[in-house]
Amino acid sequence: MERGNQFIGQSGAFLDAVERASRAAPMRRPVLVIGERGTGKELIAERLHRLSTRWDEPLVTMNCAALPETLIEAELFGHEQGAFTGATKARAGRFEEADRGTLFLDELGTLSMAAQERLLRAVEYGEVTRIGSSRPTNVDVRIVAATNEDLPRRADEGTFRADLLDRLSFEVITLPPLRVREGDIAVLADYFGRRMAAELGWEGWPGFADHVAKQFEEHPWPGNVRELRNVTERAVYRWDDWNDPIGHAVFDPFESPWKPLGQPQSVAASAPKVAAANAGKDVSPTVTPSLDTIDDLRGAVDAHEKQILEHALGKHRWNQRQTAKALGLSYDQLRHAIKKHCLMEEDS
Repeated sequence: MERGNQFIGQSGAFLDAVERASRAAPMRRPVLVIGERGTGKELIAERLHRLSTRWDEPLVTMNCAALPETLIEAELFGHEQGAFTGATKARAGRFEEADRGTLFLDELGTLSMAAQERLLRAVEYGEVTRIGSSRPTNVDVRIVAATNEDLPRRADEGTFRADLLDRLSFEVITLPPLRVREGDIAVLADYFGRRMAAELGWEGWPGFADHVAKQFEEHPWPGNVRELRNVTERAVYRWDDWNDPIGHAVFDPFESPWKPLGQPQSVAASAPKVAAANAGKDVSPTVTPSLDTIDDLRGAVDAHEKQILEHALGKHRWNQRQTAKALGLSYDQLRHAIKKHCLMEEDS
């Protein structure tokens, strides 16, 4: 769990989730946090602990997906010496480590049915038994669990214990994805950008160019806040001049004309021809509007041309001769296109 992170946002959906976590924090009951990857489930778990009466006791985290199934029970409940091959000494499990504090179980949906059964008993009776021992140990642990899965559906299908879900869902906090948090993208991008600029020792913060800010708003952000942070910080550290607004952001760091494709045989056979045709050209992807939605051909073509220009100019830091070469234009042709789309105010 990252320390020093803050809750940044102003949208109603986001603030409602934070408020619900704040109200649930003083309770001793379990809380289930649900959300897509990168939405901040770990931060909610930390908030639940820090605002509780257990704030000065341990906050123990276990990622259930990070361990093989054979070790999960030993990690949760501990083991005695000689309980299995490699158990050279006794070891307390995460429940005992979190005694009087909070145990955060991330990726709860990956637990095996056997581990779920033992977890159910620990939650129900407040006692755990180390592997290889016959004596239970009483523990006082507040459980916070997180998942990005539909656990009620899993329970209906029989792949997750319904009785365990009942006991863990005293309160359920569902975090909204970034794409529905109205107004938060710009706020978060500015926060992460300023933080990176300070880390790099910049003397000022130029902000983002309008076309980059628009790209931020239109991107679907499948990785949510974590993805936004990566894109923002990458854009800042790759930009050389803090006097000019940041004019280029790379959303997919793996995108490259030399990226290994791993294509089917029929497609791979044509790859050399495609590579030869694109040699020396800027083949960065652009967003094409759905053909079914176009009702103004000239306007759609102009908008697409402007988007390509903004992307290429930002990529080449407004070096117009490099941009013209990358787009296969003469310098005069590029100048004409810049003037046509009213981009002269960003001219360098």
